[in-house]
This record gives sequence, C-alpha cells and structure tokens, in this order.
Amino acid sequence: METGCDDVLVPTVDYQYDLTTASYTQLLRHNQKLFSSNLAILSKWSPFASEAELLKQFDDIGEHGTKIIVFNLWFNDDGDMELDFNSDKKDILITGAQKKVKTNKHEKLVTQDYIANRLRYSLRAYASILYLRVPDSFRIILRGKDVEPHNVVNDLLYRECVLYKPQIAGLPELSIVTTIGFVKGAPDTDVQGFNVYHKNRLITPFWKVASNSYGKGRGVVGILDASFIKPTHDKQDFEKSVLHQRLENRLKEMTYEYWGLHCHRLGYDNKSLPKASRALYRAKQTGAGSSPASVPHQLLTADVPTSSCVQSSMRQKRNFDALGVISDINNHQTKHRDVIQRKRFHEYKTLTLENDKLRDECLQYEESEKQLVEKEQKLRYQIAKETKK
Repeated sequence: METGCDDVLVPTVDYQYDLTTASYTQLLRHNQKLFSSNLAILSKWSPFASEAELLKQFDDIGEHGTKIIVFNLWFNDDGDMELDFNSDKKDILITGAQKKVKTNKHEKLVTQDYIANRLRYSLRAYASILYLRVPDSFRIILRGKDVEPHNVVNDLLYRECVLYKPQIAGLPELSIVTTIGFVKGAPDTDVQGFNVYHKNRLITPFWKVASNSYGKGRGVVGILDASFIKPTHDKQDFEKSVLHQRLENRLKEMTYEYWGLHCHRLGYDNKSLPKASRALYRAKQTGAGSSPASVPHQLLTADVPTSSCVQSSMRQKRNFDALGVISDINNHQTKHRDVIQRKRFHEYKTLTLENDKLRDECLQYEESEKQLVEKEQKLRYQIAKETKK
C-alpha cells in the first residue's frame, strides 16, 4: 500500500519509575495529546491492548536493559514463518537462507561454517560480532542464552596494524588503525573483506573491496572503526561520499599490499619473489610435516604486480632476502620515516589506551551516581513510611 509519505515515524511512549511508590508515571516529552496518540497506536497494533499490559513487560528486565519482542510474522508461499525458531532452540534463523551444500570438500565445509557465512542467516552469529568492544557489564541474551562475543581479530594469522589518515576538511587529523591478516584456514576458507564499524557498532560485515581473481586477496580479512563516515539510517551501510570512496580505494590497496607481502606463507607461488626465494619456499612448503594444515598440497600461483609487493602497509620500501623474509632497505630516508611512523603509532596506541581507561572510569562514576540516587530514593521512601506512622 502506497501512502505517499517519505518518512517513517515510530510511536514511542516514555515512563519514569518511582521507587517510593514502586510504580511508573508518564514522562511527557512533548505534551499529553501526543503521548495519548502514541499510546493508542501501540495499543492498536502491538500485542498489548492496554497500558497495564505494556508496563508489565518491564517486570523481568531488572534495573536496566532492553527487551525486543517479535510478533505478527509473515508466512511464505510454503506456509513457513519468515523467521525460523525451530531449527535451533538457541537461535533465530532466516527461513530458507541456511543452505548447507552436501559436500566432502574441506574447502567448502570450512567456508560454510565460518562466521562470515553464518551471520547472513543466524541472529546469534550476527549479534556476536555486532560490537567491536563489549564492556564487562554488557550482555546480549537471545532466547534465554547469552551471546558470546566473537572477536574476528583472534581469527587472523600474520596480523599487521595499518595506520590510515583520512583527510577531512576543517577537522583535525584523524588516525584510523586497521588490523589485517589471513583468516585461519585460508586459503581453504574462501572469505575476504573488512568488518567496518562506526562508533563501535558493525555497519558492513566482510565488505569485499577487492577482486580475488586468480586467488589474489583470498583469505585477507581486516577490522577497523570508521567513525568519520556517516552510516545510513538503518545502519546497514555507509552513505556514499568522497570519504567513503577514498576508504574503499585505500582498503583495496591495503588488501593487495598485504597479499603481496604474505601470500607465500599460505603456499602461493609469489612471482614477485626472487627465483631463489621461491624455490626455497616451494621446498619448505612441500616438505614433509612442514606445511600448515591450511596449505594445499599443490602450490598455487599468485600473479602479483611487483609494485604491490615492494611497498608495505606503511608505504615503506622493502625487499625479500634469500629466505623470503621481509627486510627494510637500509637507507637513511627509510629509517627516518620508519622511526616517525612508529612514534606516531605508539602515540596513537597510548592515547587509545588512555581513552579506554577514562571511559571505564566514567562508567564507574555513572554507576556510582545511579546507586546513590537509588539509595536516596529508598531513604526518602522509608522516611515517608515512618512519617505516616
């Protein structure tokens, strides 16, 4: 049904809990008329026909928290609900989205089971990576069971931290740290892309910015918080802008740079390496018991341009020694630039740790203030009871 409206307005009502009377009182953000109108809409379209039924939903939340109630689900053409509550008693799945391919191939099995695939249909998997950092006092409970946070950084091998400084007119210089590496199980795990967060909240999971033709970029995964870009209203993507395009281009470069520096570690035949190094790595990877479990028996070929392999994520020129180990070119200019970049990165990490410490202290003060307010209200309630006697 078309309404001709451009905006979606969600009716909300606010209440304040009074400890002295152990009851809820209406909190008018605007006026009584708007409050009554919103309450009437909620009573008509929600499962709760009265204000009393609505307020009863707060009984099992506790002192703080959020409750989400799913109702009035649609049925598809086969008569199944759009959300599947039966396949997994601890999860909510999208009906029909979980397509398990029957195969004996290890490559397809590990890809199917990895979180990058499961989050497409599993609410529990999606919620586990929804926040980049989770405070100790924060919990997500799904169908009565806690959701365990999943830190994708812990899934990465050969991790590197790359400093990215977006240029934003009129704003002070920003420094964004991107953690990048090969996902465990690569190259068998056919996953790549960046988990991009905005103010600690996931916006684009495993954003594929680079084409992995000929295997190039396969298995490269990164994590960053891009709070300098504005997300869309539904928090499912970022608004397309010059800053967004620049970030996409830089992440693409970052993928190829990292791939060029480390792809031989997974058994790829990196053509940018000297022939002697390639031969040594080929012998090492195919040696008995020397190759990691994720490396295929047959070495793959990576057609990587030399330009992407001789630059590190910090734009430092590097070369490979006879064993294929990366070493910095010994010249004064490169060393000087390296010292400056390391110093800046150290300063950034120090500021980040200090910021986290101050945030934790702030949360503690807020919690203490809340406890004192509750204590005051209880004392007032006791005084009021004694006065009545």
